[in-house]
Amino acid sequence: MFTNKRFTLISLLLILALILVACGGSGNNSNTGESSDTDSDTITGTPLEMAMQGAYRGTIVTMTGPFTDEDEVKFNASIAEFEAATGIDVQYTGTKEFETTISVRVDAGNAPDIADFPQPGLLANFVADGKVVDVSTFLDMNKLQANYNQSWLDMATMDGPNGPIMAGVWHRFNGKSLVWYPKAAFDAAGYQVPQTWDELIALMDEIVADGDTPWCIGIESGTATGWPATDWMEEFMLRTTSLENYDKWVAGELPFNSPEVINAAEKMSELWFNGDYVYGGRAGIVSTFFGDSPKPMFDNPPKCWLHKQGNFITSFFPEGLQPGVDYDFFYLPGIDPAYGKPFLVAGDIMAMFNDRPEVRAVMEYFSTGESVRAWLAAGGALSPHRDTNLDWYGDDVERGVAALAQQASSLRFDASDLMPGEVGSGSFWKGMTDYVSGSVDLPTAMREIDAAWPR
Repeated sequence: MFTNKRFTLISLLLILALILVACGGSGNNSNTGESSDTDSDTITGTPLEMAMQGAYRGTIVTMTGPFTDEDEVKFNASIAEFEAATGIDVQYTGTKEFETTISVRVDAGNAPDIADFPQPGLLANFVADGKVVDVSTFLDMNKLQANYNQSWLDMATMDGPNGPIMAGVWHRFNGKSLVWYPKAAFDAAGYQVPQTWDELIALMDEIVADGDTPWCIGIESGTATGWPATDWMEEFMLRTTSLENYDKWVAGELPFNSPEVINAAEKMSELWFNGDYVYGGRAGIVSTFFGDSPKPMFDNPPKCWLHKQGNFITSFFPEGLQPGVDYDFFYLPGIDPAYGKPFLVAGDIMAMFNDRPEVRAVMEYFSTGESVRAWLAAGGALSPHRDTNLDWYGDDVERGVAALAQQASSLRFDASDLMPGEVGSGSFWKGMTDYVSGSVDLPTAMREIDAAWPR
């Protein structure tokens, strides 16, 4: 009797299992985007629109990048509403060894679905190997062109084995083309913020005539000494030659010893090597720690009045200073009107390694300002998206930097971060330091930088 009951029970279970299989099952499949409570066949739209309708609820998207500690917390907070609305679990793992980790994972065939690259040059290597999904195959290019300055799209376009692809979408950035000044003292002195290069030169000469020194500059940074000089060179390249030449320079097709690069360096030297223009003179530039270099602006009276650096530099200012009261900033003016108002940036580009519907949805989300809205409110990020409202920024300085970037005619990424490491964080840093210190002349410095380029 017991045996017959057991046989009957087993038979019923088998019949039930067959019925479930025939009906397609009720389990969730994270690789297809199917969900237990939503029929994705009845939902239409872009990947993001479908995600918002629940098409991919219960799926998982893996991510890695350099965000750790506070930045990781802010990133996770910035995607929390998306996860709640879509039911997609974005599992982010941050690491300070990102460059090494991502290479190992991709080479092992274990790439995350999405990776955040702060150095597009590294991403370009994976694109060249055919490892990265072309996001233009599923994102609406008209929407992208409407929501980004064309320069962002240009910088996301990289060469794959079968031609150029759009290697990702830009998510956040840092602004570099900024000149900081001690606002309270500046206003009291009657100085005016310059709008053109000629007005900047006139301001510098006015400060000199008043018996003071215009610029605070320092490039000492331990083993990274020289990197602030590379930022200055990038600014002058953008202001004295075309974007095409800038891009060729980054790619190694326009050598450092070319007339265009030499001209930019000479234009920079007119400012840096004028003993009246720089606090501490030429020797002081090399010996002064970059984080200490702006501090003399806040002496009473100021020992120097202008400092060019990215928006992160405020963390090195003396404590207790109020933005908009004790200090402020303005855009470093263009030199040649033919090249417009270029803006130098660094930032993060999101790239996709695995092509599934839910991954497409996350990538589309990253192409919107909403994806960084919570981060903007918390501080520590700038949005490259045109649909970002400046009111979303919780920090007045970051709001102002974002506004300047929105007004730029073009943008380009930090060149040294795009160049091969042997150059960008090697011979370029060293060559500029040697030149500024006076140990070599300009042609020699440029030739030595070129010599390190991998062939």
